[in-house]
Amino acid sequence: MTRLAAAFAKGHAALVTFVTAGDGPTPAILDALVEGGADVIELGMPFTDPMADGPAIQQANLRSLAAGTTTAEILQIAADFRARHPEVPLVLMGYANPMITRGPEWFAAACAKAGVDGVICVDIPPEEDAELGPYLRAAGIAPIRLATPTTDAARLPAVLAGSSGFLYYVSVAGITGLQQAAQASIEEAVARLKATAAIPIAVGFGVRTPQQAAAIARVADGVVVGSALVELVAKHGPNAAGPVREATLALSQAILESRKAPA
Repeated sequence: MTRLAAAFAKGHAALVTFVTAGDGPTPAILDALVEGGADVIELGMPFTDPMADGPAIQQANLRSLAAGTTTAEILQIAADFRARHPEVPLVLMGYANPMITRGPEWFAAACAKAGVDGVICVDIPPEEDAELGPYLRAAGIAPIRLATPTTDAARLPAVLAGSSGFLYYVSVAGITGLQQAAQASIEEAVARLKATAAIPIAVGFGVRTPQQAAAIARVADGVVVGSALVELVAKHGPNAAGPVREATLALSQAILESRKAPA
């Protein structure tokens, strides 16, 4: 069983957390996420034009780039994380340019060497899978795709083809962090996706509170929280690890309790 498969086989929805590499004390923040109970960690690769991200993650990208963060440093952060946490899945999330600028084969091999479990590339659609997907699969890295409220039954098979690890359901049309979908629409979408997908469904975009996470955890296989944690890094800077740990613990506990409570 892969690390990603194991993370979604714990009997409760997986808590998937996101932070931006190079924004704040990243190694300490990653450790804090693990200590707080994160089941899967997404590590953002900073990019100059993060078109799918809202203000919080855009600013995190800019802070990271201003600090001089490079792809090589991100891969080293990943490798060091893997040495400290052999069982916790780590996913790189970002945009195509930093991933394929040295060639997709190089990037896939570097991810495998660093112990990365999956890659989410926001701006390579399924129709352009050949740009990166085959290289990731050959290296044993899960290409994780996004589905949105506008992903209809005709398009969903293309999204799922060649995808593994989990399907990231973007619950709102738009950018990260600014709004949350109504719970009823999330439940309807997850039921529709589960009828077709053979991989877990994780729901993200706009999930900020333990209460929201718990509600989603009752119906989905995973809950993704990003902007709320990135905002803590912005607020606390070099001292962010403690607040991130506390916030993650509150989310994790809410998810663990969610399956015990009536829906």
